[in-house]
Amino acid sequence: MTDEPVFTSGKKRSKPIDFDAEPTLEIRNLHRHFGKLRAVNNVSFKAYKGQVIGFIGPNGAGKTTAMRILATLDTPTAGDCFVCGYSVVDDPDKVRKILGFMPDAFGKYPNMNVVEYLDFYARAYGFRDDRRRDAVRRVMEFTELNQMQDKPIATLSKGMSQRLGLGRTLIHDPDVLVLDEPAAGLDPRARVELRELIKLLSTELEKTVLISSHILTELGEICDSAAIIEAGRILASGTVDEISRLQRESRGRQHTASLSMRVIDGTERIEKWLLEQPLVSMVSPEANAVTFELEGQDQQRAELLKRAVNEGFEVVEFHGQTESLEDAFMNITRGIIQ
Repeated sequence: MTDEPVFTSGKKRSKPIDFDAEPTLEIRNLHRHFGKLRAVNNVSFKAYKGQVIGFIGPNGAGKTTAMRILATLDTPTAGDCFVCGYSVVDDPDKVRKILGFMPDAFGKYPNMNVVEYLDFYARAYGFRDDRRRDAVRRVMEFTELNQMQDKPIATLSKGMSQRLGLGRTLIHDPDVLVLDEPAAGLDPRARVELRELIKLLSTELEKTVLISSHILTELGEICDSAAIIEAGRILASGTVDEISRLQRESRGRQHTASLSMRVIDGTERIEKWLLEQPLVSMVSPEANAVTFELEGQDQQRAELLKRAVNEGFEVVEFHGQTESLEDAFMNITRGIIQ
């Protein structure tokens, strides 16, 4: 942690994430039991400086429990978590100085305005005099709450409340951020604005961000990787491409590509033709195109396209479909509830 919080543009990440470096966040063989309930069951994954990792799972999967342990608000039954090398079990005070936790809901104290709220948390972290005032000013500039500094926090909109919650989380300039459902209940504009703030935190300030959300399309846009959890267990972790590849390999379909083709004269004839082609499966018309799976690699794709053109189809689009985070989640999870 730096002596002075610095939330300014211009400090852009000049190099890619270094996955050979020591992780800034590591969950190692983590267990949390509540009687017979295994809320967190042998969870392990890592995150690195400047990385945004999505923590994904259905309600009751164990996400919030694991996040609370990371934030030193709960203790594990077994295993440990490490933040910049410090154990949440053995060094909780050191962890609190370098980690910021934004829960899915946080209290709004009565009779406080925005600047007083942030100032309260700056004092709680031991900031004094000019350092405290500078921390509050810089956080308000970053979250663009300057024009609302005198507004009572009880009157803030949901979007502005989330900005205030993020500002509170950033007040001590933590290296690692743990954000539990920060976009819940936000309107589309507020979600976009929050997403941009998170991008700035990772790319410009090189903070590690662990974020949970049920809005998987948005997570897919900001996350470098993901950890998918269900019934307390990690089912997969890595980039979306890595997770998708591992799933295909586990199904014995490592050389199968999802493709889309659009032709000028409609989908009915091309759909019928694709069904007759070798190595093609899962043919499905969608809007103005037909999606399908093709077993093989680039050579098989090229040959199929050549045959389609020679058959007289006027092909205007032919491309692979990128599997989304939502696709990976639906393929991996089974809807198990503890």
